[in-house]
Amino acid sequence: MDISGKIIQFLQLQTGQGKNGTWKKQEFILETGDQYPKKVCIAVWGDKIDMGSFKTGDLVDVSFDVESREYNGRWYTDVKAWKMGKKGSGGAAPDNNSSYNDVQGTTFQASSAGDDDLPF
Repeated sequence: MDISGKIIQFLQLQTGQGKNGTWKKQEFILETGDQYPKKVCIAVWGDKIDMGSFKTGDLVDVSFDVESREYNGRWYTDVKAWKMGKKGSGGAAPDNNSSYNDVQGTTFQASSAGDDDLPF
């Protein structure tokens, strides 16, 4: 899945030691540019994405997976990024000349008179 928006906050880097070695997780908050903006916490595990090249306020395209797991009768959901790029720089999703406030997936094309078969 893909999402576009503005990075509004980076959370503290988390590291630890697991059975497979050392791990690190960087989470950030992304705000969508929809009519009713949503905030999404997205996690980047390991060194798959160079998070040092992004800063608060950047407009980005993020490709991610959603995964839920059960622990002691409760369900936990993770949004894990696997690809990320600055908007308009060949990132995760194509740039359709849209701005931050455009509704995603909406495109308009003007047509000249006489191009259609409509009676009005």
